[in-house]
Amino acid sequence: MLATGTTGGTFYPVGVALSTLAKAEAEADFSLTAISSAGSMENIKLLRDNQSQFALVLAIFAAWAYNGEGPIKTPQSDLRSISGMWPNVEHFVLHSDFVTSGTLSDLNDLDGERYVLGARNSGAEHTGIYILDALEIDYEKKLTLGYMTYGASAGALQDGNIVGMNVPAGPPVTAITQAFAQMRSDMTVLNFEMSQIAAINQRYPLWQAHELPPDTYPYQDQSIMTAASPNVLIVRADVSEKIVYDLTRMLWENLPTLQQIHSATRSMRLEEALYGIPVPLHPGALRYYRERAIQIPDNLNPPESFNVSEN
Repeated sequence: MLATGTTGGTFYPVGVALSTLAKAEAEADFSLTAISSAGSMENIKLLRDNQSQFALVLAIFAAWAYNGEGPIKTPQSDLRSISGMWPNVEHFVLHSDFVTSGTLSDLNDLDGERYVLGARNSGAEHTGIYILDALEIDYEKKLTLGYMTYGASAGALQDGNIVGMNVPAGPPVTAITQAFAQMRSDMTVLNFEMSQIAAINQRYPLWQAHELPPDTYPYQDQSIMTAASPNVLIVRADVSEKIVYDLTRMLWENLPTLQQIHSATRSMRLEEALYGIPVPLHPGALRYYRERAIQIPDNLNPPESFNVSEN
């Protein structure tokens, strides 16, 4: 099983694409089924309980889970990485009637209006809280929180039932595209100032400035400067080396096909596969990257690397 995310985000369609590639791969002797979930937080639990063996998660959740930090109190030291994927881009959306500076600071000027940080206990909710806390935005006082999936949030924003939503995902995000198509200039994706990016990087230096060029979304005629952190494909350590090796090889040898399926993956490069990964590699992934002469940072060598064949 490959745990992904909600159907309105990017994890799910990319996960379905990976499962389709596995079925079409002649040399693969395993099957992969993509399942929809609430996102990173639930995916970590699914891995813990062995209800899923693979998962797409935000990099910060991989770090939290491996170390037992943030909202995940018990370390899951049996997690391993396969690859960094596409950047997870922050989309903090606000109805334009409430926009003054056009940055995240505008959220601190709200007066109890209803805002969705994500589905309950989702990756979006927890990273949203982490970011607002780092920016000293009092979300508990300034916002009345709602809990919805990306698609439902977009619908609620269009209907006037909420004033904004947090949608971290690889652009273009279906939910954002649909909302822009209906609302046009009535909605704004807020900009991150460089000082705000520095603030959220104080504890976990994972985010970088990320530009959404004009026409990323319908009726978007100006660039949006937001922030992005890596998504990672992770796996339980007890999955066999051969399966993980085959999946890693399949991922990178079929990247052009994956990039045709979802444009978020067009930023992926083998040479950058290990950027921003906070969890050691699985021995199967390690073997593939060694064969491709990818330099392995010391912190990504798995504890069981002495069992990995160098051939």
